[in-house]
Amino acid sequence: MSAATAISVRGLGKTYRIAHASDRPTRATEAIVARLRHPLRRTTFDRFEALTEVSFDVAAGTALGIIGRNGAGKSTLLKILTRITPPTRGQAELAGRVGSLLEVGTGFHPELTGRENVFLNGTLLGMRRQEITRRFDEIVDFSGCGQFLDTPVKRYSSGMYVRLAFAVAAHLETEILVIDEVLSVGDADFQRRSVQKMRDAAAQGRTVLYVSHQLHTVTALCSEALLLDRGTVSAYGAVEDVLATYRASVAEHAVVQRETRAQVPAGILHVVAATTTRLTYLPAEPKRFTFTIQAEAAPDGPYFLSCHINDANGGVVAQCDSRLGGLWFHPDQPQEVTLDLRQPWLKPGTYTVDVFLCRVGIVDVWDGAVTFDVEQELPYAVTGTAESFGRGMVLADFDFGVR
Repeated sequence: MSAATAISVRGLGKTYRIAHASDRPTRATEAIVARLRHPLRRTTFDRFEALTEVSFDVAAGTALGIIGRNGAGKSTLLKILTRITPPTRGQAELAGRVGSLLEVGTGFHPELTGRENVFLNGTLLGMRRQEITRRFDEIVDFSGCGQFLDTPVKRYSSGMYVRLAFAVAAHLETEILVIDEVLSVGDADFQRRSVQKMRDAAAQGRTVLYVSHQLHTVTALCSEALLLDRGTVSAYGAVEDVLATYRASVAEHAVVQRETRAQVPAGILHVVAATTTRLTYLPAEPKRFTFTIQAEAAPDGPYFLSCHINDANGGVVAQCDSRLGGLWFHPDQPQEVTLDLRQPWLKPGTYTVDVFLCRVGIVDVWDGAVTFDVEQELPYAVTGTAESFGRGMVLADFDFGVR
């Protein structure tokens, strides 16, 4: 590995053995009886390939975003790089000390105070006490946990825990900083400061590995990205190119799900297409979604369309319902329905739109019909009262139309 390379991964693989559920007794007495009855019986296992032939190099001072769907192998890769779990095959070389924050609950001893854990972490990273003392005040100020510094961390909330753990990992003088998506636990202000801190770390020549489903954060922080798909490297390069590949993959996956999903038996209408452009929200700028409804037979109407806007965690943020505008459909041929969304007051992040075609009940549903990003946050205040309808955390301003 050259001096300019901080991380070198070659042929990395990780295989887990998964015992069959029927082979595992649930109680001690069952285990003893099973062993006495079948003393020579062996437990059978399936093999799960979490990572397969993963190879890449990361130059020193690079901020690398690691993205992919749930189960793609992102966390497994980070655990191997931070020496938490060994690889089954291949090797990973890292030049320098590694500071990491992988999940809430790791890295700190729950019985020790926040102050004691700061020094413990620094010692485990090979730092002298004088080095830790020099950065101690910065760590405490960044975390905002000074009032509770002499309290055992087992009494911290998840947000306090993450703030202190990140502050330790980011401020102690390691050459490589590895952060999983635990930053979503913190509030918006802490997330902004954390991203800026990681950006500063990369500017100082430290190497940053960052896993997140929040693509706008990956874009803001990283210059390069690695896309994992079912344990293999699907794309690696400039962050915009890799994100484009990932978005195309997500869209294709949604279409495949739509085509293979069993239709609601009673449904004679189906949402067969959804189109939109990539979204970057600006103040007071409406965005248009277009959905095509197709009738398989002469339908009994009327019908209405309901759209749920979901955040990256699957929570329903807002609901848009054509009934609110008095718009119902009697489609006897393919029909395009438009949804104009104005000032949705969404935080930066990635969102999906689920489309429901309804009459009395749900006739058809398309999960994840559209995926879009919000890259600019709008300032707003929550005041007064408003009549609410349906699900969601914000009241969306929208119009439906037919063409």
